[in-house]
Amino acid sequence: MSDGILLLVTTTAGVALAHTLLGPDHYLPFIAMVRARQWTRAKALRITLLCGLGHIAASLGLGFVGIGVGVTMAQWTVLEGLRGSVAAWVLILFGLGYGAWGLRRALRRVPHSHWHAHADGSFHQHEHRHEDAHVHVHELGRAGAVSAWAIFAVFILGPCEPLIPLLLAPAAAGSPGHAAVVASVFTVVTLASMLGIVGIATAGVVRAPALPGARFGHAFAGAIVCCCGVAMQFGGL
Repeated sequence: MSDGILLLVTTTAGVALAHTLLGPDHYLPFIAMVRARQWTRAKALRITLLCGLGHIAASLGLGFVGIGVGVTMAQWTVLEGLRGSVAAWVLILFGLGYGAWGLRRALRRVPHSHWHAHADGSFHQHEHRHEDAHVHVHELGRAGAVSAWAIFAVFILGPCEPLIPLLLAPAAAGSPGHAAVVASVFTVVTLASMLGIVGIATAGVVRAPALPGARFGHAFAGAIVCCCGVAMQFGGL
């Protein structure tokens, strides 16, 4: 391997790793959903992999199309900024909606008492939760499917800002082979780091015992997802 290729591979790998680690939207939504939706580690890793592949494939597709039609770096900056803004707002709105649904569900699970009078003049008291009568498995299943698809949509829309300059540089120098190396290394390192972080974090989350206030898990997960969107939109992450 020549010094030029080695430098290209090392630089691309470092940028991909930093991009993933510094972008909480690459892993926090999956970790939050593991606890809230009771995903298994295998399911969490499978969804993470699919979202990561969609994320990179969309960016690579746009990148190579842009190279083919001669899009300038300034134009790419504008396009990626728009993509990032749309993805961030989708994440914010999804987090708010999911959090509101989770809060409503949690409040319906608060037990409360009712007194009942009988014909013989006696009274008795019992506790119940409204959720027991109104929330069904189908509703939870639909919410889980919507959650996974919403996160996937965000990853398709979300830009890989550092990838574009890495692709444009070798392409501008007339080295399509180097551009392919960049694409391959960036893909492998990004997916490996996403899966590694989610896998390590969810190992503890899955085994952790239920805590007081666990019924607010969905609301908390929605808040985490919303905060990731806010960090993307207003924090530059």
